[in-house]
Amino acid sequence: MEAVVLIMIFLVCFNFVLKQTYRKAWMVITISVVCGLFVAFTWPWAIEQSKSQLQDWLNNPTLMLDTAVVLSVEVIVQMAYCILAAHLMNTGMVRRRTLWMYKLLRWFPGLLIFPVLFHLETMCMFWLTGMEFTTIAYGLAIMVALAIPALTWGIRWLIPEKELRLEVFFLGNALIAILGIIATVNGRTAVTGFSEVNWNALLGIVGLMLLGGVIGFIQHRLTSLNSKL
Repeated sequence: MEAVVLIMIFLVCFNFVLKQTYRKAWMVITISVVCGLFVAFTWPWAIEQSKSQLQDWLNNPTLMLDTAVVLSVEVIVQMAYCILAAHLMNTGMVRRRTLWMYKLLRWFPGLLIFPVLFHLETMCMFWLTGMEFTTIAYGLAIMVALAIPALTWGIRWLIPEKELRLEVFFLGNALIAILGIIATVNGRTAVTGFSEVNWNALLGIVGLMLLGGVIGFIQHRLTSLNSKL
């Protein structure tokens, strides 16, 4: 479960930075400053958290279901942005309503980055024991404010093609959706499994598959003979 959460955190950060590659420089700097201020001003709540409490949150089915709702909404919004961006890239004239919807989705930075930053700040409080909390918070805030523009321009330099970045962004959100389902289930299933094998049913399915294969082969051969004649 913890490995799945760590992968989701990495994907959320990667998709957030990847989304910034479609914005102008002043927009990236503004979002970076907002994220840095968020880290700087949330340290009083970060120091109140504990490792056992974080583990209890991960094992709380109700909380995970609520988190899945927020995750699903963000994934849907980001995928809608990808679809509209691809539509605008391949279409000449579009409606004004479609263009305004695209601009609105383009401005949406993503909400999952804020709980991820809060989680990162909490982990830094645990790792850097002995240091003042304000020093850790302000240092992490400066690092976040500088890292977002640097990573944004780094990804833009590595992947200069907008279409390729859009595909990667779409696939990244799809993977987050899949991992969100896994994290929400958390080992729980809706149907009780059976350890015994119903051999009669298994043989019946295999027989139907073989019968369908034989019928398809005969039909293919007859079609081939008729075409030659």
